[in-house]
This record gives sequence, structure tokens and C-alpha cells, in this order.
Amino acid sequence: MTKLTLGSHPYLLGFDQLERLVERTAKSGNDGYPPYNIEQTSDNSYRISLAVAGFDENDLSITVEDNQLVVRGRQSDDNEGRVFLHRGIAARQFQKSFVLAEGVEVGGAKTENGLLHIDLTRSVPDTVVQTIKINQK
Repeated sequence: MTKLTLGSHPYLLGFDQLERLVERTAKSGNDGYPPYNIEQTSDNSYRISLAVAGFDENDLSITVEDNQLVVRGRQSDDNEGRVFLHRGIAARQFQKSFVLAEGVEVGGAKTENGLLHIDLTRSVPDTVVQTIKINQK
């Protein structure tokens, strides 16, 4: 018995990229740091909120690479002369990746109360009916 995959099913043409996307997402293995929320703010907009307490805006970078939103954080080491009796606030670097669907764009980002908010909007294409002409020999 042969195994049918999403990209090889005869009724799903052109979905091979979706299959690769699912595999890439499954392998990303994000470790849960920093914690984050994803909320739907309207029918066509979303907000990702990451807990980035202790990170300055200059310590954070947000990029979109190949339909993948990548958030990176790296704190500068300015602990010289400081003696910690207890250090419970995580100060490690991180990289968080979110796969964006076709037509989803980053609207903006801001920091507020130790949270990094990234707003996303999805453009909804107009429904178009296309008639295909059959050529005669």
C-alpha cells in the first residue's frame, strides 16, 4: 500500500509547498521562551504578544523571511560591577518563528509594559470568477 501525502494527492494540485511548510514548522521546535499569545483582533487581523521583560527596543529585531516572521532578542551584557544574590529573570537570547499565510503582512510593532506586540493583517482578495476559453484545432 502506498502512502498518499498532501502534495501527491491527485485532487490537490500545487500543494507541495504546503506540505514542506508543515514539515518545517514541525521541526522548528520552539522551546517556549519567551512566552507569547496570539489573538485575533478582527476578522482579518491578528496580534502576537511576546513577554520580553528586560529587553530594550534595541535588543529586539523583527524580520520577515520567506513568509516566516522571525523575532530575535539579544540583550547586551551590562552586568559589570553588579552582584546578583538571586537571578530569576531570564536574560538569554531567543529566536521565535511564526509561519505567515499567503497575504498576511506585518502592520507594525510596539513595546508596552514588558510586552512586544506585533500586529498582522490579512488582505482578502476579491472573489474572481474566471472563464476559460476552449481553443479549437
